Amino acid sequence: MATMLYPREEKLEKMSQDEIVLGTKAVVQGLETLRSEHHSLLAALLDTVSRLEPPPQQLPHESSAAQEKALLLRKSLEAIELGLGEAQVIIALSSHLSAVESEKQKLRAQVRRLVQENQWLRDELAATQHKLQRSEQSVAQLEEDKKHLEFMNQIKKFDEDQGGYEIPARLRTLHNLVIQYASQGRYEVAVPLCKQALEDLEKTSGHDHPDVATMLNILALVYRDQNKYKEAAHLLNDALAIREKTLGKDHPAVAATLNNLAVLYGKRGKYKEAEPLCKRALEIREKVLGKYHPDVAKQLNNLALLCQNQGKYEEVQYYYQRALEIYESRLGPDNPNVAKTKNNLASSYIKQGKYKEAETLYKEILTQAHEREFGSVNGDNKPIWMHAEEREECKVVWGLAQSSKASFLTVNATLKSLGSLYRRQGKVEAAETLEECAQKSRKQVRGRFVLSMG
Repeated sequence: MATMLYPREEKLEKMSQDEIVLGTKAVVQGLETLRSEHHSLLAALLDTVSRLEPPPQQLPHESSAAQEKALLLRKSLEAIELGLGEAQVIIALSSHLSAVESEKQKLRAQVRRLVQENQWLRDELAATQHKLQRSEQSVAQLEEDKKHLEFMNQIKKFDEDQGGYEIPARLRTLHNLVIQYASQGRYEVAVPLCKQALEDLEKTSGHDHPDVATMLNILALVYRDQNKYKEAAHLLNDALAIREKTLGKDHPAVAATLNNLAVLYGKRGKYKEAEPLCKRALEIREKVLGKYHPDVAKQLNNLALLCQNQGKYEEVQYYYQRALEIYESRLGPDNPNVAKTKNNLASSYIKQGKYKEAETLYKEILTQAHEREFGSVNGDNKPIWMHAEEREECKVVWGLAQSSKASFLTVNATLKSLGSLYRRQGKVEAAETLEECAQKSRKQVRGRFVLSMG
């Protein structure tokens, strides 16, 4: 059965919100006037009652009538107050609804704009992805080429006191100060500081003194960081002559200078000139420190990289395998240098197109890191490369926050390298999984490691 509407209810339904609000405000004004009149009547009544002094026999009757009138006035005032309260609620609710409607309109406009922008972004993303797919192969190749030259920038620490000539305390303090300024790019302070110290040393000790050679090395490496290779080479050759004359040709400090000079030539692309210097440094270290000293392995790594840039891959493999043998036997399989050397050897394999051998080494590095962090591989406890090959979502959270700086950097580089290799082989999803994991691990440890010059 349909509900019947009385004329007043039908009229209210047809009223707009603004009309209702205006009507309510008019009612409020009337109620406020009525309330004021009631207050006046009540006050007058109470005043009259208080001034009346009737005979005792008339008092109860008169008092009862006055109280009844006062009670009626108070009830009427309560009804008026209730009406005013409800009217205020209606006005406040109307204001709130107006604000909500305005906000809704704004949000609808924003939604329309976002839909348009989203469509534009989708079109842009599709075009960008198309460009990215065409450039991925070339980027992967550039990454490999870049890695072959990175070792030149990795050797920042001065190789002065490893089993050889020990820098005096006064020069070591100066050395650390110079390194600090150079790491901040404040060469205008570092260079004059070195030159003044060099001048003072030559006045007090003469030019042919080991301390002078040490300062020449320091100044040369500051010049090297400024890409002033000619000035740096001149200073290193001068330091080499002084050390050979004062310390002997087979002294470890001579090997250190030879190595620094080889690195300098390598940065300039003069690999043929750098190789014999590096070989002579290797011979000195093998003679003084023994063939299985970690410093010998370091020199082997440098020599392998120089040969790699010349395409001498048989020698490269020999030097890397020797370095691996030293690191694993003297420092253990978990030492970061083992993974670094395997990474370098894998890069040489990629240069030769030996992708399978490179892939094996990358997987060994990641498996070793996984076992170090999470225990032996079994069941669901699989290293990331297995997840990648199975096209699974990256479920492994790399626990590298507790690892050393060298371990983190090496594992992260391996993730990117294996990802590049997967891209070469057309394994795009596997590559993306490794790249995502590398990005997550980098965010996880951001801020924990502070890289310095040495």
